[in-house]
Amino acid sequence: MALEVIGAGLGRTATFTLKFALEHIGFGPCYHMVENFKGARRNVPLWLDAIDGKPDWDAIFEGYRSTTDYPACTYWRELSEYYPDAKVILTQRDPDSWFDSVSETIFSQAMNSRLPESPFGNLMKGAVFGPFNGGDIADRAFMTDWFVRRNREVIDTIAPERLLVFEPKEGWAPLCAFLGVPVPAEPFPRVNSRDELGAASDEKGGLPPDPADLEVFAEGYLAELQAKAFPAS
Repeated sequence: MALEVIGAGLGRTATFTLKFALEHIGFGPCYHMVENFKGARRNVPLWLDAIDGKPDWDAIFEGYRSTTDYPACTYWRELSEYYPDAKVILTQRDPDSWFDSVSETIFSQAMNSRLPESPFGNLMKGAVFGPFNGGDIADRAFMTDWFVRRNREVIDTIAPERLLVFEPKEGWAPLCAFLGVPVPAEPFPRVNSRDELGAASDEKGGLPPDPADLEVFAEGYLAELQAKAFPAS
C-alpha cells in the first residue's frame, strides 16, 4: 500500500486532529508519532535506520494510507519524492502559539527527561531535534523564525496542485475538496491534546523509556483522544 497523503506539518499544529479527520474520511490508518509509541519495539529501529540514511519507507508505513506529525513530517521532502502520487498537507498555526505549545509538551524537559539513554531518545534526537542544527529550542526568536522558514520551504517546494496549506478552523470543506471526498455529516474533530499529553506524561514522570511501557502508555493516550475526536451523540 502506497501512502496517499503526507502530513508535512510539524508536531503541535493540530496533527492529531488531522489524523482523526483523515481516518474518518477514508484515508486511514494514519501514521502519527503515537504509532511509534504503540509499536515501539518494531518501529523505533526502523526509524533509527532512516535517521542513519537507510530508510525502508515501505516497511515503516506498511498498512498505512497517510501520515501526520513527527517523525514523518521531518522527512516530508523524501516522502513526497518516494510517493510521487501522494498529496501533501501542511498544517499551520501562529508561530508564537506553536512555540508555546511545543515548549510545554514535546520539547519540554519534563517530558523528555527519561529518554536520552533509550532508543526512543535517539529517535527524538535525530528526527525531531536534529533539524534545528544545534539551535536553542528554548529561544523563542530562533524557533519561530525557523518555523516560518521551514514551512515556507514546503510551500515553495511542493507543486501547488499537490499541496494543501490547512488550519483546522477551516473545517471539513477545504480538506475534503482537496482529497476529492464528500463532506461528512459529523462535526470536524476538535482535539487539543496539549493538556492530555502533559498530564499523561507527568503522571509517569515523563515518557516511559522502556518500549513495552511506552506501548501501553500510547494505547491509553490514543483511546482517550479518539473518544474526544468523535464523541458518541
